[in-house]
Amino acid sequence: MNLFKLNENNTNIRTEVTAGITTFLTMVYIIVVNPAILSSAGVPFDQVFMATVISAVTGTVIMALFANYPIAIAPGMGLNAYFASVVASQGLSYEVVFGTVFLAGVLFVLLSFTQLRETLIEAIPPSLKFGITSGIGLFIAFLGLRMSGIVVPNEANMVGFGDLHQPITLLTLSGLFVTLVLIARNIKGALFLGMLATGVIGYFTGQLEFTDGFASLPPVPVFFDLDIGGVFANSLYTVVFAFLLVTIFDTTGTMIGVAEQAGFMKKGKLPRAKSALLADATATTVGSMFGTSPSTAYIESTSGVAVGGRTGLTSLIIAGLFAVSIFFTPVISAIAGLPAITAPVLIIVGCFMMEGLARINWKTFDEAFPAFSIILTMPLTSSIATGISIGFITYPLLKLASGKGKDVHWILYFFAVVFILQMIFFPAH
Repeated sequence: MNLFKLNENNTNIRTEVTAGITTFLTMVYIIVVNPAILSSAGVPFDQVFMATVISAVTGTVIMALFANYPIAIAPGMGLNAYFASVVASQGLSYEVVFGTVFLAGVLFVLLSFTQLRETLIEAIPPSLKFGITSGIGLFIAFLGLRMSGIVVPNEANMVGFGDLHQPITLLTLSGLFVTLVLIARNIKGALFLGMLATGVIGYFTGQLEFTDGFASLPPVPVFFDLDIGGVFANSLYTVVFAFLLVTIFDTTGTMIGVAEQAGFMKKGKLPRAKSALLADATATTVGSMFGTSPSTAYIESTSGVAVGGRTGLTSLIIAGLFAVSIFFTPVISAIAGLPAITAPVLIIVGCFMMEGLARINWKTFDEAFPAFSIILTMPLTSSIATGISIGFITYPLLKLASGKGKDVHWILYFFAVVFILQMIFFPAH
């Protein structure tokens, strides 16, 4: 155990194991939610399930052995919904969109060895970063509302309130209420326990059935035939950038948050940051080859840190528990087939992602409006990429108009031009 330097980090095996189990319970919902979302885009459920576990184990093991941090990696919420929306709205095959994920992963791996990542993160103002995160929060919350029938299409104003007499809508609201109570009571693993409670209610009301049993041999993972050429043929450059950008921000922000809580930050910097980022980048690249959307560091890692997790041993325990989960495919498949179980998670996680709104300077218009445009555009266009594009275009334009053009990093001007040209000459189709 000297590999993890337990004594130097004032921890022990028992504490690390407890922390690993705690973090796993808070984020295990992803092995149900991720396949449920991506299978709606036509990707085979079993394939996504195995890809989710493979990417989680790959990234988390690298985090454990090379970065020695108690931070878990798995396919990220929001980006999976964005993946499904790209397939649905643009009529593309999922093989093509997996090609964009693969390219984003490769770029992330390359950026992990350079200083460009730090430069890019520093160049993009906080208002845009918080706007992107909050926009994705609304995006996935709206997805949960639609999945459950709480909101439905409406001819008068596009969306309206659903029919509360529908069994799936009632079950969703019941599960949402239970989960909210658990979170309000600060119960560890509230999201997972909320899903469990919703599943129990669904079982006794006849909406959840386990026709194939509870356990089985795991599905055989298969490499996808990635359509890299289709990425260029369909001008999906903005999609690649969206996956890359959001993953970078999400991962870096999460790692900093967890590191601050655990006391790892040294003079504002994170030691072994490149190894930590490489874990996420590798998981994204590997995951795309097996069939899942980009991976990211999970903020739920803070739950393990809160009970004393301080080293990579915590992450190794998490990876081991993910590996064991592959033997329970029938249960997970049945749960994912009932949207009422996963919809409350989407709605609540969307709320968590709105935290950054408080840190936007709403009294300064040239800071507020670009963030607002991102937050408004993402859910209404069902496109994270479009929201990012609008934000990157409006920010430098408003700064120029207000005489603050010199305060904007040249990278933002570059991307503003790129996105304008993309929308005019290379619109995604």
